[in-house]
Amino acid sequence: MEQKVSADFIKKTSIRYTIFIYFTVSALVTILLIGIVLYMQMSRQLTMAVQEENQAVLGQINRSVDSYLRTIMKLSDSLYYGVIKNADLDMESINSQITLLYDNNKDSIANIALLSKEGELLEAVPAARLKTGLDVKQEQWFGNTLARTDNLHFTTPHVQYIFDNSENQYRWVITLTRAVEITHGTSTEQGILLLDIKYSSLQQILENITLGNQGYLYMIGNGGELIYHPKMQLIETGQMEENLGVAAGYRDGSYQETYNGERREVSVKSVGYTGWKLLSVTPEQGLPLSNLKMRLFAVFVVASFLLVLVLINTFISSRITTPIQKLEKSVNAIEAGDLDTEVYMGGSYEIRHLGRSIGDMAKRIKTLMEDIVAEHEAKRKREFDTLQSQINPHFLYNTLDIIVWMIENEQKQEAVKVVTALARFFRISLSKGKSIITVRDELEHVGNYLTIQQMRFKNKFIYKITAGEEVMELACLKLMLQPLVENAIYHGMEFMDGDGEISVEVHRQGEELQFSVSDNGLGMTEEQAANLLGEKAHVSSRRGSGIGVKNVNERIRLYFGEDYGLAIRSEPDEGTRILIRLPAQPYTEMTGRGEK
Repeated sequence: MEQKVSADFIKKTSIRYTIFIYFTVSALVTILLIGIVLYMQMSRQLTMAVQEENQAVLGQINRSVDSYLRTIMKLSDSLYYGVIKNADLDMESINSQITLLYDNNKDSIANIALLSKEGELLEAVPAARLKTGLDVKQEQWFGNTLARTDNLHFTTPHVQYIFDNSENQYRWVITLTRAVEITHGTSTEQGILLLDIKYSSLQQILENITLGNQGYLYMIGNGGELIYHPKMQLIETGQMEENLGVAAGYRDGSYQETYNGERREVSVKSVGYTGWKLLSVTPEQGLPLSNLKMRLFAVFVVASFLLVLVLINTFISSRITTPIQKLEKSVNAIEAGDLDTEVYMGGSYEIRHLGRSIGDMAKRIKTLMEDIVAEHEAKRKREFDTLQSQINPHFLYNTLDIIVWMIENEQKQEAVKVVTALARFFRISLSKGKSIITVRDELEHVGNYLTIQQMRFKNKFIYKITAGEEVMELACLKLMLQPLVENAIYHGMEFMDGDGEISVEVHRQGEELQFSVSDNGLGMTEEQAANLLGEKAHVSSRRGSGIGVKNVNERIRLYFGEDYGLAIRSEPDEGTRILIRLPAQPYTEMTGRGEK
């Protein structure tokens, strides 16, 4: 009983109580939303702070690396434009000048060498010669340098392996190469200037950089090759991995990525003209907390609390009016004619009651409309059944007159033949009130009609009926062929003199049953053929059965749908052919569904 009272109370909840309930629930939800928003905002601010800090650190380191590389490039320019380009190597040695520049930069330079385009070592400081058996022309950097002569080329860090010098054994270097012009007497040729940069001098700039509690910095080449990493040895030995493949596709900016199941913030900065990239990585668990930002954010939350309450009140109002809007939407659909639309019945008691009343009204309207449509269809069917059952008294009178004439002239066999055909004609015409008969019965019916008409007109025409056994038990509309044959006799052969031909053919074409009624009569124009099925078509023949061609077409469409019916092909003096298209359905199947 208590549950019933509670259910009745909920059903009869008015708008006034609805506002009170939703306001209470909204206040509780607001507390939860504030906590969620606070957390999301804190995370966002913290992420932005880390990104700004990392970008600042990257910018500072980038300037240091850029300055260092510019020093190396200036040394390269001094060697080329100050020494190599102005010297004739056939007349003088430039070793002392190269040695002087090397001594001034030996803290960052391991080797300086000049190579011909054939790979021959022309000058080298402090190295003495190339490694025995080494063909530098086969090295990738050698081909790249000669292929792109305007560029400076930097390799990734590697152990020095070109020169045979015990002091340089196992020293890590980055090789810088550029194409130069070498003068021999009056001729010049291309060569390569090579500088081995000490990796340790670049490493000093990048190491000991701290980014938060667990952050670190590394540098890669433009193809994702590792140039520097604080744990480079572990990566080289396969004991640690870095997200190099993805990092190679990053452009300058900040990114969030997940690597090995760990979320982290990544900032990227490109190093000038080298194509190298500096990347800072800060794992999510290493993000520092800023108390100042938290206090500022608390002030922001307090200030926005009032705004949240305003939004909640707006939501409450919207929540109350939404059922009314949905109900209005349902009413608009019904007004547009969609009586099957589901009428909204939610919201408060008053709105549910209104929705239920509108739904009941729509159902009653739909029932009344269905009754009107059914009555209209029944009326149309009765009209067509009336047309179908009409047999012109002139046809019966003329046939009986012929029978009397034959008996008077003692043509008993011919009279019996006509009487038998007439009896069968009427038997099939009645067909116990059925509208659907077999093809066999329809062909027998039209055959009896043609027999009678042939004797009436004293063999003025001949006829032929052709049909395969496979179509005989298919269903068709009763009295469908006789009006078409009648039209051929009375109109197509009216002025012919004993040489008329009428052909009736039936065959199956896929899922269609097709009848063809052809004659060699006078034919008609395309306009006349169109009018025969149009609004101006004659409904009946003055001398025929009373069922016109147009009515046959309309009856077919009524029973089988708009995709089926008649098609007329005719030309003056060339005869007429009428094609009938029906669905190919067994008679027993249609009668089993209750077709009458």
